[in-house]
Amino acid sequence: MSLHWSLLLFIAIALVSSVAQAAVVEHTFNVGNFSISQLCQPPLIITAVNGQLPGPTIYAREGDTVVVHLVNTSPYSMTLHWHGVLQRGTPWADGPAMVTQCPVQPGGNYTYRFNVDGQEGTLWWHAHVSFHRATVYGALVIRPRGGAKAYPFPKPDKEHVVILGEWWNATVYDMERMAFLTGIPAPHAEAYTINGKPGDFYNCSAPNQTAKFEVRQNGTYLLRIINAGMNTPLFFKVAKHRLTVVGADACYTKPYKTDVVVVSPGQTVDALMVASAAVGRYYMAASPYDSAIPQGPPFSDTTATAILQYAGARRKTVRWRPPVLPRRPPVNDTATAHRFFSGMTALLRHGKPSAVPLAVDTHMYVTVGLGVSLCQPEQLLCNRSAPPVFSSSMNNASFVVPKNTSLLEAHFRREPAGVYTRDFPDTPPVVFDYTGDESDNATMQFTTKSTKVKTLRYNETVEMVLQNTRLIAKESHPMHIHGFNFFILAQGFGNYDKRRAERRFNLVDPQERNTIAVPTGGWAVIRFVADNPGMWYMHCHFDAHISLGLAMVLEVLDGPTPETSVPPPPADLPRCS
Repeated sequence: MSLHWSLLLFIAIALVSSVAQAAVVEHTFNVGNFSISQLCQPPLIITAVNGQLPGPTIYAREGDTVVVHLVNTSPYSMTLHWHGVLQRGTPWADGPAMVTQCPVQPGGNYTYRFNVDGQEGTLWWHAHVSFHRATVYGALVIRPRGGAKAYPFPKPDKEHVVILGEWWNATVYDMERMAFLTGIPAPHAEAYTINGKPGDFYNCSAPNQTAKFEVRQNGTYLLRIINAGMNTPLFFKVAKHRLTVVGADACYTKPYKTDVVVVSPGQTVDALMVASAAVGRYYMAASPYDSAIPQGPPFSDTTATAILQYAGARRKTVRWRPPVLPRRPPVNDTATAHRFFSGMTALLRHGKPSAVPLAVDTHMYVTVGLGVSLCQPEQLLCNRSAPPVFSSSMNNASFVVPKNTSLLEAHFRREPAGVYTRDFPDTPPVVFDYTGDESDNATMQFTTKSTKVKTLRYNETVEMVLQNTRLIAKESHPMHIHGFNFFILAQGFGNYDKRRAERRFNLVDPQERNTIAVPTGGWAVIRFVADNPGMWYMHCHFDAHISLGLAMVLEVLDGPTPETSVPPPPADLPRCS
């Protein structure tokens, strides 16, 4: 055989092998009512997927196509969001209600179809309408195309998904409706959970309400940690064990050793754990981080636990010995939280330099925080004779989703009139001491409702300063951008000072994420390339704050080719009722 034909055969085999490695991962998610009893309460009817809490874990490999058929048998409108999936070419599958789609009505269905090209690590999925994500959520694990042997860290003996959540002894849909109608924030959770179970330290805890993970001594385990909680950042520890963080938000990091992981709602962390302790039983513990200064709204000052059980610990002398409990960080331990959030850097692979863009086209300075506003007409139980109600905003614009047409549909049809406006400001309308006492001024706290978006040209590089305010209270807001990862160049406390901050910019190996916990009473600088056409939601991942308006939308215009343009909507895209 000639060299020419040998080369062609080699290329053909390589192409076939590459194509064969990609697969279609298909699931049917039946969203319906599910009866569950926790904390010795009477059975509660919740909304769940396939009768599970958490819902099913989706396992895929980089490059696969994921297909999920949503069948809505619940009495509520429903959407699903694939948190952290970039959705390149599939913006109609992103999921936030009235941003990229109208909700799936009771009795309806919709098929989400998207690729996971160029992404590896731990992501997750959740409902993106009302407060349903309190019970409608699960993990999305994307392994390398070459399998576990292709990890850029020592191959673990086993992997465990660890999903942290919050639990209410109430119907969360009714709770959200009452909060909106009255203008009074919803109550805090009764408990935190690990894989849907609260653990041993709540009143009336039962053995079947504690998650268990079995390990073998000296084995290495990859913990895929997800904060699916609604409103609470959490500290996570394993008694007598240290962790090595190797990824965050499905982006690899340089190994970062720690005895505590901090995850804000929406974030994920991949951490290796060597089972190097004596054979026995040890608690995993998730406890709250309350960043608010002064003291914020009430929160559940409790601890969720799961049990890490060594093989061989079933012997009677060990089985009845209480598991070892880790020392819990103080609830207001901002120093530990900041050290963790700011300590990670990106793992640069295959000798490639960082992809952080160096030239910036658009600079934005965006304040994020709480405030007050007048009762809206739809808030029928709002006390209009009392002072203004709680609200929240970005650059003093408090976001409201449209009622009859999704933003993406209006964008695709080029019919924004009456749906949204393109005047989201690049800077705050008023400059003041954002983190000082001046924030007590009632005029500074007042905001108005709108549906403003920021329009970006295709391939535009954006640098955004996220500035926390002390309006009402300083607080660490977990800011999430749909459709993009971003580089975190720097973060700190107080008001952003450009001259000082730029000296600290990490342009070599900055961590890459899709959700950043902006330091309480502080700032963060992020940078990304707007190379994904569509309408992309940017919001605080405290659900209590989304409903108050702490959100906006990035409208990314089409590029020069069909492949860089928003495609037509799928035939089964839900219609607004």
